[in-house]
Amino acid sequence: MHLLIGDPQGCSAALNRLLDAAGFSPSRDSLHVLGDLVNRGPDNLGVLERLRALGGAATCLLGNHDFHLLAVAAGVRPPHRGDTLHDVLQSPERDGWIDWLRHCKMADRAHGWLLVHAGVPPQWSAEQTLALAAEVEAMLRSEQLAAFLPRMYGNEPARWSDALQGLDRWRAVVNALTRIRFCTDDGTMDFTVKDSAAAAPPGHRPWYDIASRRTRHVPVAFGHWSTLGLLDRPDLLSLDTGCVWGGALSAARIDGGRREVFQVRCAQASRPGA
Repeated sequence: MHLLIGDPQGCSAALNRLLDAAGFSPSRDSLHVLGDLVNRGPDNLGVLERLRALGGAATCLLGNHDFHLLAVAAGVRPPHRGDTLHDVLQSPERDGWIDWLRHCKMADRAHGWLLVHAGVPPQWSAEQTLALAAEVEAMLRSEQLAAFLPRMYGNEPARWSDALQGLDRWRAVVNALTRIRFCTDDGTMDFTVKDSAAAAPPGHRPWYDIASRRTRHVPVAFGHWSTLGLLDRPDLLSLDTGCVWGGALSAARIDGGRREVFQVRCAQASRPGA
């Protein structure tokens, strides 16, 4: 079984119940978590411990909240008021957890599906998406991360160009893979609107509705967009259903010739956000 799970965000009790509900077995199955492993929920360490314990049976993507943890841990960004990262930051294994996150993926492929945290700009093919993700993954595992984190925040460049280099190139890739919701037909991304798909800024639409996007014939699964909710199309899966905001934690089985969605309710309830 190939199982995809949307954003756990520190909701370890819901994650454990969801894996049980899906009948997940690490000796037989593979798990793919679509980013935002931590933050806003009550037990970030519990999520990380469960996922790390699964070893090679689990592959985790990095989301915007996971990058935020890296920046806070490095001392280049103060915690936000609503952050719940203290259990990781105060853990005796803090350095080990940060290193573990630095070895997570930015994008992946499983059973024919392209897996990302937020989305894919229309200019990128699946192959380019994975290649650019690999560039950032290499940076994360190198000494270059120290130079990148202070320059990570910001909405520019808003449109991808193959000519981008260095910090601007990495920022554009990270923003696209972990923050995109809306963009224009030419691929100019908006990072300010966090509401539902119906709230697109003028001239923009959800990234997956751009008719010219190069991944339109590739099944894509993503999380990140809690106000979008579950989107279950033959070639598109949105799996952030707002667990941390009192919604559900969702998973989808993508193999075996049939789609199966699993959900468990989450006791955590707070103000909706990114």
